[in-house]
This record gives sequence, C-alpha cells and structure tokens, in this order.
Amino acid sequence: MTLNSTHDSRRESWVDSANRTETDFPLQNLPIGAFSSPARRGPSLGVAIGEQIVDLGALSAANLLPGRIADACCTQNINTLLALGPSAWSGLRQQLSELLGEDTCPPGPQRDRVAACLVPQSQATMLLPAAIGDYTDFYASIDHAGRVGAMFRPDQPLLPNYKWVPIGYHGRASSIIISGTDVRRPRGQAKGDAGTPHFGPSRQLDYELELAALIGPGNRLGEPVPVATAPEHLFGVLLLNDWSARDIQSWEYQPLGPFLAKSFATSISPWVVTWDALAPFRIPAAKRPAGDPAPLPHLADANDALHGGLDLHFEILLRTARMSAAGLPSRKLAEGRFATMYWTFAQLLAHHTSNGCNLRPGDLLASGTISGPEPEACGCLLELTARGTRPVTLPNGESRAFLEDGDEVVLRGWAQAAGFRRIGLGECRGTIFPARE
Repeated sequence: MTLNSTHDSRRESWVDSANRTETDFPLQNLPIGAFSSPARRGPSLGVAIGEQIVDLGALSAANLLPGRIADACCTQNINTLLALGPSAWSGLRQQLSELLGEDTCPPGPQRDRVAACLVPQSQATMLLPAAIGDYTDFYASIDHAGRVGAMFRPDQPLLPNYKWVPIGYHGRASSIIISGTDVRRPRGQAKGDAGTPHFGPSRQLDYELELAALIGPGNRLGEPVPVATAPEHLFGVLLLNDWSARDIQSWEYQPLGPFLAKSFATSISPWVVTWDALAPFRIPAAKRPAGDPAPLPHLADANDALHGGLDLHFEILLRTARMSAAGLPSRKLAEGRFATMYWTFAQLLAHHTSNGCNLRPGDLLASGTISGPEPEACGCLLELTARGTRPVTLPNGESRAFLEDGDEVVLRGWAQAAGFRRIGLGECRGTIFPARE
C-alpha cells in the first residue's frame, strides 16, 4: 500500500471543523458509514469530515462521483461498494479528498454543490454500516490469552496449538448492534455454589476491547486466500465491544466454546476507517519471542511481516449511573495498542479461508480482546480485576469487579505517527440495562 496526496498532513479541508487538532475525522481519514437524518429520505451512505457528514448519495445525484462508484454509493449500506475492490475504494477516496480539500476545491460552484451535500453529525442517527452476514471472533492477543489462561489453567496458560494456529469461533451476526444501542443484561445458566447450575441474570457481565475488519471482495468456495493477497479483501476497520457474560461462559464453553455468553450483543462503532487511510500507520508485525515457532508456510509472508501490523491506540472508559447523575466524567480504566497482537489481520483472513471457506462482502473478522503485557493494558474486566478478586475503585468511591446496571462503557481508538495527521476510529459506546423479567 503506497502513500499519496490523500495522506499529506499539510493539506486542509474547507470544512473548518476537519482542521481542528482534536478531531478524529480530518481530511486524511474519510471513514465511511451509514446514517439517517430528518433532511434525507431513508438511510444514506456518508463520509465523516470533521463535525459533518458528506452524503454520498447526494454527491452521486449531483454527478460528483464517477460511474460504478456513484451507483454503489446510492444504497443503504456499503456492501455493494465492498464488492468493488481496492481500486474502486482508492478512487472514491481520491475523489472525496479532492472535493473536500481547500487546495483542490476552491470557492465556487463546485464547492457550493459539495457543501449542499453536508449533514451535521449532530443531526444524524448512525446505522450499521454494512449488512453483516457472518461474524468470526478470533483470539489474537497472546497477552490476553496467557493472562486469562493462567486464571483457569495455572500450569498451562497457553494450550499447545496457540502459537501455531489463529484460534477463533463463529459469533452471532444478528445481534451486532451500532454504538449507542442499549445492552440488556443477559439471562442464562451459571454454575452455583453447590455445583449445580441456576438460571438467572448474569452476575459477571464484562466488556471486551476489540478491533474488527470488514471484508470486501470475497473468495469462491474451495479457493483459499494467501496471506500475500489478503489485504485486497480487507476494506477497513472499526471498534468492537464483544460483551461477555463470564459466569455463563465458564459453565457453557467446554467443549465447544462460547455460545449464549456472547451472542446477546456485540457493539460496533459506526465509522469504518479504510485500509487506505491506515497506510501511514502500517508497521512490522509483532516480533515473536525467542523459541516461538515460525508461522507455517500458509501463514507466512515477508511483506506481511514488514507491514502487517497496525500502530493503533485505544482507551476504555467507564461511567456509572451514580457518576452520571453527579455530573462526573468517565474514568479511564485501561489503554492499549494493537501493535502487540500475535497474529495480523492478513493471517487471520488467510487462516479463515485456508480450508476453502468462502468469505463474502460484509463479513466481519474481530481480533479478540486487545491486551498488552502491562497491567494497564488489560482489555477486559476479567483481566483487570483478576476474575473479580481485585475490584477497580472509581473516583466517587464505587468499585467494580464486573459491570453493574446503568454502567456506560466507551471504547476509543486512534492512529498517530510522526509526519502524519492523527486519525481516529471514533467511539463505541454502550450502557447496561437490567435483565428482563
């Protein structure tokens, strides 16, 4: 992936809010999502620029987008655009960068036509960006896997297969929800003190900080995708919170893995940051410790080893109902980086298709919980509180071992590097509501 004028940190937009230092959405980002607003009929595709949204359907109607890209942007989700592939995505990005750039779209009739397609984000309701047909959750953080494994298997935190094969399971795509949607505490079976199960609301509800990649062009059934060409199938990334009921999970997960403990809700952020926008933040894949096996040939690629990592930063914030009522700000619980992940997204995709499994536009691949080696880099409460034995103390005196009703969790992410403009992933937000009677 090469750098071009769309990544130039010196360029500014004529949309003033896109030039503010703190914005997640400068001219160099241009993430894509779906939204509705009182000013538009039905759902539309849009691109975030500062505090505004560029309505892609309106741009198409104004003849400001070319051919097949214009047709793909006149839909209610990005699936048609996903299927077009990297050349079309790059073409759309280049066109948008020129239409929104101060240096490439001077005052005049064309700028006025683009300005007429802007919608304030404050007036928009964000929707799921894609029709997600399948969702696969991986376990790509060795720090997370090792820390959690030690809680349940002190003598063998990592099972023998972990360093050889990306571990994953199929999740429930129908319960993926957009950021801001309320999360209902699930009910389920959990092991009781006497060893027999009981059914009721989860008492150990947790969040999981994850990054998800949205699939563009798929592959035919029976035709694996090599690591070297996997990026051609990756459209972009977004934040994901895979809410987890730990007490239900520990009772049900053997021998087939998570089921009801995960399928009640998975939140995603609304803006998909494209693979093109992430080009300045591509770094070498995390170096494996001495003595760890090298990936098998079907999971190895020299270019992926040099550029397969992503230098993304994250933070997790919590605000309880009492904190909100008192006007207190959220408390940062943890922070982390994607650079420490054991497997790259290209490896995850290649492994997923290595048996001939076919992926389709709109499928979602999640990284699994993002954790680092430092104590402050725990991506979930299960790790942060050592399975509830070391609760977190909050500024108002409350403590949390696991999530309580009324708690709001916010995930944030961004990318920054010397010589380039900081770009953000936005946020993924959710509030816990009581279980239904």
